[in-house]
Amino acid sequence: MSSYNAPLRDLRFLLEELLDHRSLRLPEYQEVSAELVTAILDEAARLAGEVWAPLNRRGDEQGCRLEAGEVRAPTGFAEAYRAFAEGGWNGIGSDPDHGGQGLPEVVASAVQEMWQAANMALALCPLLTAGAVEALAQHGSEELKSRYLEKLVSGEWTGTMNLTEPQAGSDLSKVRTRAVPEGAHYRLNGQKIFITWGEHDCADNIIHLVLARLPDAAEGNRGISLFLVPKFLVDEQGHLGERNDVRCVSLEHKLGIHGSPTCALSFGEQDGAIGYLVGEPGHGLQHMFTMMNAARHKVGIQGIGVAERAYQQARTYAMQRVQGRTPAARGGRPAVLSEHYEVRRMLLSMRARLEALRALALLSASEMDRARYAPTVDERQGAQRRVDLYTPVVKAFSTDQAVDIASLGVQVHGGMGYMEETGAAQHLRDARIAPIYEGTNGIQALDLAGRKIQRDGGATLGGVLDEVAACAVDLTANAKLAGLGASLHQGVEDLRRAVAIVLARGDDAEHGHDALQALATPLLALTGHVLCAWQMGRAALIAQTALASGDDEAFYRAKLISADFVLRQWLPMGRAHLAAIEASPSLFEAPV
Repeated sequence: MSSYNAPLRDLRFLLEELLDHRSLRLPEYQEVSAELVTAILDEAARLAGEVWAPLNRRGDEQGCRLEAGEVRAPTGFAEAYRAFAEGGWNGIGSDPDHGGQGLPEVVASAVQEMWQAANMALALCPLLTAGAVEALAQHGSEELKSRYLEKLVSGEWTGTMNLTEPQAGSDLSKVRTRAVPEGAHYRLNGQKIFITWGEHDCADNIIHLVLARLPDAAEGNRGISLFLVPKFLVDEQGHLGERNDVRCVSLEHKLGIHGSPTCALSFGEQDGAIGYLVGEPGHGLQHMFTMMNAARHKVGIQGIGVAERAYQQARTYAMQRVQGRTPAARGGRPAVLSEHYEVRRMLLSMRARLEALRALALLSASEMDRARYAPTVDERQGAQRRVDLYTPVVKAFSTDQAVDIASLGVQVHGGMGYMEETGAAQHLRDARIAPIYEGTNGIQALDLAGRKIQRDGGATLGGVLDEVAACAVDLTANAKLAGLGASLHQGVEDLRRAVAIVLARGDDAEHGHDALQALATPLLALTGHVLCAWQMGRAALIAQTALASGDDEAFYRAKLISADFVLRQWLPMGRAHLAAIEASPSLFEAPV
């Protein structure tokens, strides 16, 4: 198996040149220097590559063990997690008032990719904790925040998200877990399934955020409240007490991420699990969506990370494996796989798409920083609208592409890729969960089409497309990049037409909702292609300027090749989704 090396040069390019460190220019980040960011990236790369990455294969092979209600993580995971927490990495983007480092989200996102690439199964633990921190910080009482938040931010304790039940998957209106008031707390009874890192031995306590119903709650989504349920009870001084009435009753047997314990949890088998109300009664789903939306962007980055690991392994294998000969025109000698142009095409496809996806994810993260700290209300609100627009695209498009990239990684290996010994199959198995996490990608597509685009008549996306069109004009004005500009311009026009069709069909009184469902996925795919191509168009302009000024760094030449592939070979494939949108939906009468 190949080792993992963080794509530091590309991350620095995106933060310094493509995004021009714009988050660092916000007043709240004025003490964060570009040199500090570089040092953070370097140190994260060391921990990810030297400590986390070597455990990835072991986690897949060993899996987790359930022994008398206690879950044992794979060998080395607890030590690797403690090194992560003790290094302050868990709170890198959290509020300093809660013990965090207060760094920009765009920096935290760049680092997040390294953890996911190095060891996706282990990285899922702090990913869920980050969401719990966000939900508690925004909706918890001062008492709950003072008792739990600092330990979660530090990583001494970990957090989980408890939504799904056997009868309630994506339809959370069917949640049956009950919470009965008892003095200052509640007693919870019920069962949750698919709880990531719901039980483990890597931290001293686990803080569960649980959706449940009060005794007099209404049916449906409006009757759901959010509760904090600790594995170990915590006294007023923050000391751990007795074990709460919550138990792991089974571990799920999964296709991948074997090193991540996915648990079925039982609340209240004895006297009822003690829990505390978070936020307002009946608003639990809205509060939980704070956690879910934070997690959705991170899951998109998760997909990028595991796909990067798959690419690196495929590239290493292709450069070492002798297979066939070069054509007579190139000497007719024995060749390694990477000398065959079909293999080079696959590797370029993997790398170029990863660069595009990474750029879009970090653009979205930089908008999160602006939504939080931009100087004016209008700027903050405008940035938040873009975050809302980008989030389902980053989550769904990145994870769909990650599965395809990891599959190509297997293909580069040929028959050896299908064998577990090489490790290529693990990346594909691991990546496959990401399109399902945090609302399936179909739900993300509906969110984009129905909530984000239909809500404002496409105005936010229209403003973004104006910027994409301006980039196309700049590309066209450069003689060496004109072909890229023409392709991007066509992508803009295709997406504008697609949005117009979706909005028109969504307004149909009889079939509007069904039409949105039928068209949402191709619309998201087209949007993802265009937005990613936009970022690579911007990257091409920067790279061409650098080369024209005499900077002959190989990185810029490679960036131009990636941009050419994305804009002239990959984007046209994405534009084919317009044809599906233009066709009259046949799903209304289709047999199933």
